[in-house]
Amino acid sequence: MGLGYLILAILIMGVSWLVSNTLKRKFEHYSKLHLQNNMSGREIAEQMLADHGIYDVKVISTEGRLTDHYNPADKTVNLSEAVYNQRNAASAAVAAHECGHAVQHATAYSMLQLRSKLVPVVSVASGMIQWVLIAGIFMIRTFPELLLVGIVAFALTTLFTVITLPVEYDASNRALAWLENKQMLTRQEHDGAKDALKWAARTYVVAAVGSIATLLYYISIYTGNRR
Repeated sequence: MGLGYLILAILIMGVSWLVSNTLKRKFEHYSKLHLQNNMSGREIAEQMLADHGIYDVKVISTEGRLTDHYNPADKTVNLSEAVYNQRNAASAAVAAHECGHAVQHATAYSMLQLRSKLVPVVSVASGMIQWVLIAGIFMIRTFPELLLVGIVAFALTTLFTVITLPVEYDASNRALAWLENKQMLTRQEHDGAKDALKWAARTYVVAAVGSIATLLYYISIYTGNRR
């Protein structure tokens, strides 16, 4: 695959590991910061939904760790067991963030709508993309069009990661604004929630930058062969 790709891959993996480990440490730290209002993640989520006039979204518990997500298909805020039950700054941050996605859905936030439209396409493309790219590189001299197909498919997944950035940042901003405006947390708790969400967002930044860099690398291979 070339020395350039190897260096790029190692750099991206290193930064991803650093951000991921920092995120885990942050959440472990803020999981020990008990909320003075004694509300669980479920209660935080239900309150935020109610305050935004959203009554057709259910808050449910899901197995696993870091499995929290909002499902627009069945209108459910899925909180991992720890977030659902615990009463700390980390749980409040995650619960409010996922409800931020529910608010986006209810208000027809354009970037969320665009990302949702890309989900089926990306799901199909991601299953075959690596094999097409690898085959395209090996056949670059005889069948360069195959690599081009792989690049187009990878570009769609890259677009998805880029669109995800404003969606995630907006959800966090909505969550933090609500937590502050409704005075749900003390200043220390709010600062902890903000810091936790900041590092969570950085995982999406790393993913987007890594995807863009990889896309440019494949493009350089294709254009280099045409010279």
